[in-house]
Amino acid sequence: MTHLLLIGIGTGNPEHLTLQAIRALNRADLVLIPRKGADKADLADLRRAICAEVITNPATRLVEFDLPTRDPATPGYIARVNDWHDAIATVWAETIAREGGQIVALLVWGDPSLYDSTLRIAARLEPAPRITVIPGITSMQALTAAHAIPLNALAAPFLVTTGRQLRDHGWPAGVDTLVVMLDGECSFQSLPPEGVTIWWGAYVGMAEEIIRHGPLGTTGPDIITTRAAARAAHGWIMDIYILRR
Repeated sequence: MTHLLLIGIGTGNPEHLTLQAIRALNRADLVLIPRKGADKADLADLRRAICAEVITNPATRLVEFDLPTRDPATPGYIARVNDWHDAIATVWAETIAREGGQIVALLVWGDPSLYDSTLRIAARLEPAPRITVIPGITSMQALTAAHAIPLNALAAPFLVTTGRQLRDHGWPAGVDTLVVMLDGECSFQSLPPEGVTIWWGAYVGMAEEIIRHGPLGTTGPDIITTRAAARAAHGWIMDIYILRR
């Protein structure tokens, strides 16, 4: 039986790895490195750099594979994602079978439990592998650390959501603090800005880190411009923000 190690790597900073993650990487026969195309080559480079810094076991091999892309012709968001996950699971299985690894590691941005589909993809593998999850620093932790703020207001709840949910359904009732992830369209633009503060960060915890903070009405336009320039410069962007009213 294949033993699959899903290792949270924070936001790509080797200093964010836990001792548990480092030990797990050094137990692995294979570390799978996804390639996402030339415009996102930095992501594979970051994974390789992490491995080069912390892996001391000469028997651990890095194996790269081309990550399938979502088919835009498939109708419906959920159907597109499910087909995409099926394709990724197939590539994983083929790569593991070809390379012959018994203990196989995958490096997951942030934590495999939070807005990440690695566990859902792993569940598609046949025969079912043994799965061990090594938690990492989430982007929420990295963002609040970068701004030196607590996540919630005193004795108050917060809600974690996505840009798509915010855009389609507005501010959820019953909470005054939102953590917004997976937002490629700066969906905060759809909200009335009065009385709302935003804390935003991109590449949080990395050398390229950019953070902004202030009233949504004045800071939002600056974030939109800054985000577009950063994405054009790097070919990709990972960002997250907190809204509080």
